[in-house]
Amino acid sequence: MKTSFLMPSALLLLLLATGGCSEKKEKKIETPEAIENIFARKSVRKYTAQAVEKDKVLLLLEAGMSAPSGKDTRPWELLVVNERALLDSLASALPYTKMLEEAPMAIIVCGDTTKSSYWFLDCSAVAQNILLAAEALDLGAVWTASFPYGERMDAVRRFITLPDHIQPLCVIPVGYPAVVTTPKKKWDPAKVHTNRW
Repeated sequence: MKTSFLMPSALLLLLLATGGCSEKKEKKIETPEAIENIFARKSVRKYTAQAVEKDKVLLLLEAGMSAPSGKDTRPWELLVVNERALLDSLASALPYTKMLEEAPMAIIVCGDTTKSSYWFLDCSAVAQNILLAAEALDLGAVWTASFPYGERMDAVRRFITLPDHIQPLCVIPVGYPAVVTTPKKKWDPAKVHTNRW
């Protein structure tokens, strides 16, 4: 008979932090800036009219392309949209992108289906890198999904000419935040388990 054992998450973390069950005093861990940036990331949906500088746009794109990809296929294609009419059209066509009416730009993360059947996984890593880079550059950004919703993908294609093998994963509005947004605390120790179920 197979037994199931789940160590309470708080105890597991305490053991990891203290090196076991000894009476060691817990030390405060210095958190690197990269980790602090992850904790600070939030979804920003209100922007000022200030344009995003070209060097920052290039950094966002380069950060995105630093993502891992299966078999190093790099199936991503990134579209930068900064034309006001096009941003407004996408805002009206997509159900959860009304913030594009204020955003000075957006990055559409797409995947090449001829390079990978799991392009959406690799491209999701690209999108997350872009979101983290935006946070580090004092920009605001938010992930709005196109894939896997056929009607949303079609709406993107209505305004952006894409070859059939290039699929839009998400539209990321980007700009300078118009309001202060506080990151959500998402840590949930109940979701941490040992490798024994």
